[in-house]
Amino acid sequence: MSQQILIATIMRPKGETGVQTHFRAYMAYLGEIGQRCDLITPYSAPLWQVYPVFGLRKLVDLFNRELGVWWYRHWHAYFLRQALKRRLQTGAACVVYAQCPLSAQAALSARVSKNQRVVMVTHFNISQADEWAGKGLIPNGGRFYCAIQAFEAEVLPRLDGLVFVSDFMRRELVGRIPAITKVAAAVVPNFLPDPGLPEKQTAVADLITIGTLEARKNQQYLLEIVAALRDMGQPLSLTLVGDGPDRRALEDKARALKIGELVRFAGFASNAAEQIGRHRAYIHVATLESFGITLIEAMARGRPVFAAPVGGIPEVLGDGAGGSALPLHDAKAAACIVADAMSNPGWMAAASLVVRERFLEEYASGVAAKRLTQFLEVNFASA
Repeated sequence: MSQQILIATIMRPKGETGVQTHFRAYMAYLGEIGQRCDLITPYSAPLWQVYPVFGLRKLVDLFNRELGVWWYRHWHAYFLRQALKRRLQTGAACVVYAQCPLSAQAALSARVSKNQRVVMVTHFNISQADEWAGKGLIPNGGRFYCAIQAFEAEVLPRLDGLVFVSDFMRRELVGRIPAITKVAAAVVPNFLPDPGLPEKQTAVADLITIGTLEARKNQQYLLEIVAALRDMGQPLSLTLVGDGPDRRALEDKARALKIGELVRFAGFASNAAEQIGRHRAYIHVATLESFGITLIEAMARGRPVFAAPVGGIPEVLGDGAGGSALPLHDAKAAACIVADAMSNPGWMAAASLVVRERFLEEYASGVAAKRLTQFLEVNFASA
């Protein structure tokens, strides 16, 4: 593309969320092909202004968590908008690749030329309102919840382009906001640079899962599966990488189920994906995922995947030859699926080859990031 790509996000430049993994992977790919790009965040604004305002949220949260969410959304969007205004004020042609509705609205309000196109990728699950409600920070269906959904319904039809990380998200958003059918769109999955296969001898444990320890990720159900495996005479170890509000409850449940010796709470890790190679398989039972980027992190390393078939996950699993779908409400049945697979060396070896090949064909940056860039170039390059 002749013009620059500006990646806009309300999040910090560094972090381990799926959003941050996505834009870092895309920036790495763009750098490899010589495409000009830059990252614009609220932290692009003067930090002496940013940090005091953001720090006040902790105090606000003590009194009203819903107000704390409003504070986070309002001020992150505000400082991102200011940073974008400074960057876009010359009117130079560019594509702003926004990572959420708030960053998309900030870009729409900051641009000064029709040659500054705004394209948003749909990382969120159903709606950002559902994500906040899933964390227990706002009431599901409450006034603020509805306001967030209304905000999305107002912003998304005004975009120049939309990128859906799964066909599931395309269907969900078209169903909720029919006006977006007039927006140029493409379904492009998440992607990663190829990390290569880990050394075979590095697999020293059985199952691993990565994610914030919160209700939506459903780790309590994982503990029930581990207990069911133990009861079947198939004790398999589980490593939980991540931290969050549910950690203490999960540790208490592991003790109550008497599986403490099988479960390791690894906490937050900046190199979380690198730990996958030290395990035989990846397991994931979140109640909803628009895509599930940790699944392709496992596939890239040749690790079979066990996952609940919700949201966009069936699209990632494909025909199931490289992993198995798990029921969400029957720990014993899920344990049987895992035990049968992991006790079959032939299946494990074949599944490892399948997921690795699927990653290379569908989710490596050289494939999916290339598709994303072609979509941006064909639809939004300046004449």
